Amino acid sequence: MLKYDKAAKEAHVSGLTGSTVSDVNSVALAMPLAVLLWSTLQSRQRTFTPYKPVAIFVDFLINCCATLFATTIYSSSTWLFNFLLILPAVFIATTSQPVTARSSKPPVKELSKSKPPSRLPIKPFITHYRGSMLVITCVAILAVDFRIFPRRFAKVENWGTSLMDMGVGSFVFSSGVVSARSLLKNEAGVRLPFAERLVRSTRHSLPLLVLGVLRLLSVKGLDYAEHVTEYGVHWNFFFTLGLLPPFVAVFQSLFDFLPSYALLSLILATLYEIALDRTDLGKFILTAPRTDLLSQNREGLFSFIGYLAIFLAGQSLGMSVLPRQASVESKSSWRILLRRTILGKLVLATTFWTVLFYWTVSYAYGLGLRLSVSRRLANLPYVLWVSSFNSGQITLCYAIERIFFPQIYKASSETEEAQRARDATSPVLSAFNRNGLAVFLLANLLTGLVNLTLPTLQMGTVASMAMLLAYIAALSAVALTLDRMNVSIKL
Repeated sequence: MLKYDKAAKEAHVSGLTGSTVSDVNSVALAMPLAVLLWSTLQSRQRTFTPYKPVAIFVDFLINCCATLFATTIYSSSTWLFNFLLILPAVFIATTSQPVTARSSKPPVKELSKSKPPSRLPIKPFITHYRGSMLVITCVAILAVDFRIFPRRFAKVENWGTSLMDMGVGSFVFSSGVVSARSLLKNEAGVRLPFAERLVRSTRHSLPLLVLGVLRLLSVKGLDYAEHVTEYGVHWNFFFTLGLLPPFVAVFQSLFDFLPSYALLSLILATLYEIALDRTDLGKFILTAPRTDLLSQNREGLFSFIGYLAIFLAGQSLGMSVLPRQASVESKSSWRILLRRTILGKLVLATTFWTVLFYWTVSYAYGLGLRLSVSRRLANLPYVLWVSSFNSGQITLCYAIERIFFPQIYKASSETEEAQRARDATSPVLSAFNRNGLAVFLLANLLTGLVNLTLPTLQMGTVASMAMLLAYIAALSAVALTLDRMNVSIKL
């Protein structure tokens, strides 16, 4: 059996400085462009209806392999790869007409029983966004251990931006977006007392905290490589995810006094940034010796504040875009279109977070705060960067949906609308989205298995790509199987 080189693994992911925001954007653009290509094929040629083996392979190739290729073999030619994705989509869209889906109308007896469309319809663009984020997260956590994955994409040590830094924040942001659905469902009902909401959220946290403990024990027991400055000696990402629900319950109570999750997020991140800059907190997190439990896990404990702000920012966006869009006349003023349409709300949110981000990191003409992004601290610029990036990604996914599937929300019944939504949604991305946390857990287990059994740092390009393709194919197969069996694993 090959000797596991823990020191080499740790050195491979330590002391990195990342890349630029534009570099991260150019790589991540492959995800919405893959959705664009999928949507073009489905709307113009019905490639994925019915969903037979060839359709499954093409779906996997577009929405999983494209992400893998963008972060590995095409990492030095990101714009060329983006061009290769957009070129066939533009060609197909301009040379063929949309194919009308065959509507399977219910029998006459059932027409009277058909429910009207829900006020919280299924949104394919949200599924595409979140599914894509889960795919790139799963790809990166294993690919980072291979030479073929550029060092500029791996997590930075202290200050800077990278693809994996964005991936961690995006996982939390996307969780905030989908969590808004439960809040919106309860709006019309009786609001639960704070104590009961806190108890329910704590119950939801327990499985994640248990996973955190199991990961801690397995990492220490197997003497597995770990980057201590990422979260600390004992902390891990599952602890961060597990503590979010009870703290979010507290901020839902504050919503009565300040009815905007975006402002709550901004206030929390700003107060945290003031503490980092005006006290010794920032110095403590970055340089203090690890002498006790607090100092040993300071990164995970204090960065949780930033991740909570990111979750609230995602929740704010979800509250705006998940409900059915109100009827708006096409001749309405641009102010009304911005305030009342989903596209307008997304553009406003993206602009809001982007302007704030560049204000905090720049100092042109004496304006701006000239702060640096730090995923390790999860400071204010990091919160704003994650919020800006994810709002932009969702905006692109929504624009693609509006162009290629404009009839989704014009159905006369809930059943018909659900069918239209299914026709407009990639089954692979839907499967990742449905059991996202379970697939993420499996990805962590497979990553550990691969690293303990293979010399990933010594593997060449062909062997590395073969391993990564087999890995993402296995995750896709599990996700699709669970979806076909109608299984939803709630952790």
